[in-house]
Amino acid sequence: MSIFFYACNSKTQVVEPSVSQSEKVSMKNPVTKSTPETYKKEIRYSIDSLKTKEQIDSLITTYTEGELKTILALNRIEKNRLRPKRPIVIPECSSDEFNAYSPFPETVSFLQCIPKTVLISQRVQAFGLYENGELVKWGPVSTGKNSTRTPNGLNYGNYKAKRKVSTVDESWILPYYFNFMNFEGVGVHQYALPGYPASHGCVRLYMDDAKYIFDWANMWDVEGSKIAKNGTPFMVFGEYDYGKGKPWINLTQNMKANDLTQEEINTLEGYIQKYQEDPKNFKNIASKNAEAELAKA
Repeated sequence: MSIFFYACNSKTQVVEPSVSQSEKVSMKNPVTKSTPETYKKEIRYSIDSLKTKEQIDSLITTYTEGELKTILALNRIEKNRLRPKRPIVIPECSSDEFNAYSPFPETVSFLQCIPKTVLISQRVQAFGLYENGELVKWGPVSTGKNSTRTPNGLNYGNYKAKRKVSTVDESWILPYYFNFMNFEGVGVHQYALPGYPASHGCVRLYMDDAKYIFDWANMWDVEGSKIAKNGTPFMVFGEYDYGKGKPWINLTQNMKANDLTQEEINTLEGYIQKYQEDPKNFKNIASKNAEAELAKA
């Protein structure tokens, strides 16, 4: 088994994008800024098949807790799910910042108007949490399997429970459940991550990630039987290709292989348009403004 996880130069460099004037006019990329950006040091990846149980044990004992966390997250898997002859992707250099391995950009300009946003990419099986367009956390997920796919769309955090019993099987306990599709019963929660989409429609998370979202995201405000204000937006997008290999393996050929595509950016922009058009996303602001006007009168 040959595994590399060396410490890289952590310095970043400022790079001015090189494009022609005509390209600048036609370009539409809300993720980038008009000013020079700071780019992270390039991270290269390799693949190891871990052919025996002994090699798996060696992997677990060779790396620090933080490094192992990164390797497992990159492969959307839990430690007890590692199996012989199952290829995994491994970074050839380490970074102190876990977000350096995120498939999501550090800044998404069109999310700056939203206090908190949950992005869930089905294509690369990952979530990203943003505060006013700045990435604060990412992690792996397991969405719906081929026969019970997780629906894409713009949804909102509804209700939550620290311990929920599954409606599919009463023996399944779902810790830190946060619903974002009320009638369909779809939400995020802790459950096993096997390294591929495996759920009955919900979005599975590591325990730490499920607890973080449980505490971080906002529920709806309900007045009587009506929603007065939406909770935190949960934006589910992208398509997992069930017939092909796991997309994170492609990182060995291209470190940006799991980044947002232009089609996915367009989808998210469409969700933002719907968000802006829904008055239930701004009720508290409107109420405060009205109260301020009345106080002046």
